[in-house]
Amino acid sequence: MRESRLSAPVSSLLALVAGFAVLALTLWPIRGAAQLQVDITSGVTDPIPIAVQPFDADTAELAQIIAADLGRSGRFVIRPRNEADYLVTGRVTGGVTGATSATGAPLGVGFRLQNLLTGQSLLEETLSVPQTAARQGAHRVADRIYFRLVGQRSAFATRIAYVTVEGAPPQRRYRLMVADADGAAPRVILESRRPLMSPAWSPDGRQLAYVSFESRSAAVYVQDLRTAGRRAVSVRAGVNGAPAWSPDGSRLALTLSSAGGNLDVFLLDPRDGTLERITDDPAIDTEPVWSPDGRSLFFTSDRAGGPQVYRVAARAGERAQRVSFGAPYAARPRVSPDGRLLAMVVRDEGGYRIAVQALAGGERRVLSRGPQDESPAFSPDGGTILYATRQGGSGTLEAVTVDGLVRYRLGSPGLDAREPAWGPFPPTVP
Repeated sequence: MRESRLSAPVSSLLALVAGFAVLALTLWPIRGAAQLQVDITSGVTDPIPIAVQPFDADTAELAQIIAADLGRSGRFVIRPRNEADYLVTGRVTGGVTGATSATGAPLGVGFRLQNLLTGQSLLEETLSVPQTAARQGAHRVADRIYFRLVGQRSAFATRIAYVTVEGAPPQRRYRLMVADADGAAPRVILESRRPLMSPAWSPDGRQLAYVSFESRSAAVYVQDLRTAGRRAVSVRAGVNGAPAWSPDGSRLALTLSSAGGNLDVFLLDPRDGTLERITDDPAIDTEPVWSPDGRSLFFTSDRAGGPQVYRVAARAGERAQRVSFGAPYAARPRVSPDGRLLAMVVRDEGGYRIAVQALAGGERRVLSRGPQDESPAFSPDGGTILYATRQGGSGTLEAVTVDGLVRYRLGSPGLDAREPAWGPFPPTVP
């Protein structure tokens, strides 16, 4: 293979390290291990003051989750009742949160949102959630409140996937993780002594595709998050990388290498292995991602002499068109759920940073601070971008709203996190 010109974040696709794979094919919660912690670093200049009153002694955690969600958005500031404009109160019926009753009856999470300035009740609902999913109930309450007061959908009740790295060779371990969007309740999906990378959510949120080097060479796997069952869907000689699900969940776009070592974009039907080649160019074509309508693919290519983002129809034989301009390096494209924005990694005087570009008009805004930011991922509501960065020699995750006004960090001392992917809306959230 000729030397790659796709430096820094992109070349990690080809990384190989020593060690033998040790796999854990069941899901289990982390106990006693560090989980991601939220550190809000900036917000809007005039956030809405709101009070969240604990439900009762047994369920105070739910109130804390609701308050943390709203505060993390940057649009709200949590205040005592006598300093707030709005008040959230509630109650939980059906048992103590986190416990399972003999009947298995669900919890009823009831809440009320009140305007303290007028005394008006703005929202009053009771949500039914399984007793083992009380945290999700709290996230859903925060979603309802956010929509009522801000007028936009939020992604508090969604999940994220990411990879952690622990230890030094030959004992280094890679873990594929899934957690709530606030970084809490992390679960290990897979553990290996060889690299894991590029997690990608299926549109229904039930499966993850990812790249594993457990057999000493790259292979693409698909894993069911409910059963922990998994299967290899691409184990061809050479590079198998950067999987991305089509919007209907029927195909994976991915990067494969030819016999000569060149990288191109292909479409794979994971059910029967049917393969369709999309790009056929002597340049390196990699990191494909779908447009929301499933008609186009965006990918990184060095066909112009350096990494840039291109767009091509999602069928064989079509000509690709360049869509990124104005930066010597543009890579790792991701498209917003509404198809209006393109997130990417750009290189400028600040290093590698996250930028968004309007697909109509081409205006670009740099959102992150560098110097080594990568792997952008849109929230399913399109309002926030999660990405990986480096701090104190370790990887951590940060998030920034697409307008650049709200920023927060998901990190924890000693936890080296990277490769984030933001999952879809759960079916229980309308």
